[in-house]
Amino acid sequence: MSKQEIEDWTEEDFPEKGGKRKRLSGIWIWIVLLLILVDLGAMAFFLQEGYVRRHFLSGTTVNGQDVSGMTADEVRKQISRETQDYTLLISERSGDGSDPVKEAISGSEIGLEVSFDDSLERALHAQTSGRWIKRMGGQTALTMNTMLRYDETAFQLKVKQLKCFESSFIRSPEDASISSYQSGIGYQVVPEVEGNTPVEEGILSALSTAVLKLRTTVNLDKVNGAYVEPKVRVADSGLQERVDKMNFFANIRIVYHFDDKTEVLDGEKIHQWIVVKDDGEVTLNTAGSDEYVVYLRKKYATIYSSRTFMTSYGVEVEFPAEQGGDYGWWMNWSQEQQELKAMLLAGISGDREPLYFQRAASHGEHDYGNTYVEVNVTAQHVFFYKNGILWMESDCVTGNANRGNDTPDGVYVIKYKERNATLEGENYSSPVSFWMPFNGNIGLHDATWRSEFGNDLYLSSGSHGCVNLPYAFAKELYSLVQGKDEDKGLVAGTPVIVYHLDGTESDSSTYQDEFDIAQATIDAIDYIGTVQKTKECEKRIKRARDLYDDLSRSGKSYVVNYDDLLEAEDAYDRL
Repeated sequence: MSKQEIEDWTEEDFPEKGGKRKRLSGIWIWIVLLLILVDLGAMAFFLQEGYVRRHFLSGTTVNGQDVSGMTADEVRKQISRETQDYTLLISERSGDGSDPVKEAISGSEIGLEVSFDDSLERALHAQTSGRWIKRMGGQTALTMNTMLRYDETAFQLKVKQLKCFESSFIRSPEDASISSYQSGIGYQVVPEVEGNTPVEEGILSALSTAVLKLRTTVNLDKVNGAYVEPKVRVADSGLQERVDKMNFFANIRIVYHFDDKTEVLDGEKIHQWIVVKDDGEVTLNTAGSDEYVVYLRKKYATIYSSRTFMTSYGVEVEFPAEQGGDYGWWMNWSQEQQELKAMLLAGISGDREPLYFQRAASHGEHDYGNTYVEVNVTAQHVFFYKNGILWMESDCVTGNANRGNDTPDGVYVIKYKERNATLEGENYSSPVSFWMPFNGNIGLHDATWRSEFGNDLYLSSGSHGCVNLPYAFAKELYSLVQGKDEDKGLVAGTPVIVYHLDGTESDSSTYQDEFDIAQATIDAIDYIGTVQKTKECEKRIKRARDLYDDLSRSGKSYVVNYDDLLEAEDAYDRL
C-alpha cells in the first residue's frame, strides 16, 4: 500500500477509531469550560470578599440608620454630620386631655458627640470569610452604643426640666369607676383618666434610646412605661357587672297607696341602701328598708292617736292620744318589713298596700269615716250614722260613774259580734242576745232586764261599763255594724265614738214593755234552728228557755212560738 493511499484514508475508513476521538474532544471541552467557570467563581468570590471587607452589605443598619454599601469612614462621616445639628422632638401627654405638649432636646444641650472605635471594622470583618453568603438578601441591624455618647448628668438634668415633670402639670391617673346615683339615670361607668404622672425611669430610658439611635421624634404617649397607668379601665367586666347590679336595685319603683295619698319608693331612696362590698359583691342594706317601713307606720298609723270629732250636738270634742282609743290604722310593720325586703331583693316593682293588723275607714283627717256609732255618755244617748246619714238613735244606760264604772271616752272599734253571749264579771252574769264589744269587756248590747233607758239612770243603776240598749234597737244595730274580725282584720270594724259633753244632760227616756222583751224570747226560739247534739245548739235552747222563764205571765202570752221551744228541748233530749 502506497503512502498516498494511506494518506487518503479518512475517519470513515476507520469508524471505531474516529468516534473515540470525537467523544474525547467533547469531554475536554466541558472540562475546560468547568475550569473557566471555577476560575470565574473564584474570581467573583475574591472580588466580593474584597468588597465586603470595606463595604457594609445591603440591608445593614447601624443604630437604626441604613448604611448599605457604605464604608466605615462613610458611616462615620454620616453619623458626624447628623450629630452636629441633632435635635430630638418630644411629644408629652397633657393631663387634661388637651393637645400634647411639644418640647425639644438638642444634642449640644446634652453634650452629644461621636466616639468611634473599631466597632465598624469588626462589623465589616464579621461579613468576610464567606459569611456574607448566608446574609445575602437578609437584613442586619447593628447597635453600636459606643459610637454615640452624651453627658449623663446634663442629659438627666435636661430631661427632668421637661414639662412632664412639673408638679403643676402632672395629673394623677384615675381608675374607671362607678358614678354617683343620678336621678332618672341611675349609675354609669365613669371612664378612667389616663393622667400624665411620669415614670422617670421609663422616660429616661426611652429618650436615651432615641438619642443613641439619632431618632428625631419621640411620642411619650406611645411609650410603654412612660406614664403611670390606671389600674382599672372601662372595659373591666367586673366593673360593668357591679353597675348593672346597682341599677337592678336603683331601678325598682314601689308605690305605696294610702287612699288618695301615695308614697313612692324608688332609686332616690333605695340608692342610699346599696352596698358594694370589698370583694365587689353588690347587695342591699335592708336596715334601710326596715327603717322606711317604720317611717310609713309612724306617718300613717292612727291607732292610739289624738283626734277630734264633731258631735251630733254641733260641738267638737277632742280625744288626747292617751285617751284616743284603739281605733285606727295599725300596720303589721314587722311582716311588712319582710314583704318589702323580699320585693327589693327580687327587683320587683309595682303598687303596694301595707299589711295591717287593723284598718280604719279612711286615711283622711277623720279616719273613722262617716259610718259609726256615737255614744254621748252625758246625754245617755246613742246615734248610728251610715254613710254620713243619721240612721237610728236611742236612749241608753252606760256605766255607773258613782261606782267607778264610767264608760271611758275614746274612739274604738267593734271587735266582733256574738249572738247569745253571757257577760260575766265579779258578782254578776248577764246573758245577752246581741253582744258588740269595743273596749275590752265593754260593749254595746241589749238589756231585756231593763224597762227604761236614758235620763240619769246610769248614775244610780248604771252598768259595769257597757252601753245597755233597748232590745229592738240592739237587734237592728247588730245587723248594721261590722266586727273587726269579720274579715280577719283586713276590713275595719265599725267605729264606736264615746264622749262626755257638758251641757247636754237630758231627762229623756226610752221604755221597752213586756211585748218588746217577749220579742227577745221569740227571736231566741227562732235562732235555735235545726236541733243537733252540739254545745252551740244546747246553748241556744238554754238561752231561749231562760228568756221565757224570766217573762211575766202576760209577757209569756206574747211568745207565739213557745211550742217550737218545747219541741226543740224534746228533740235535743232524744239525741
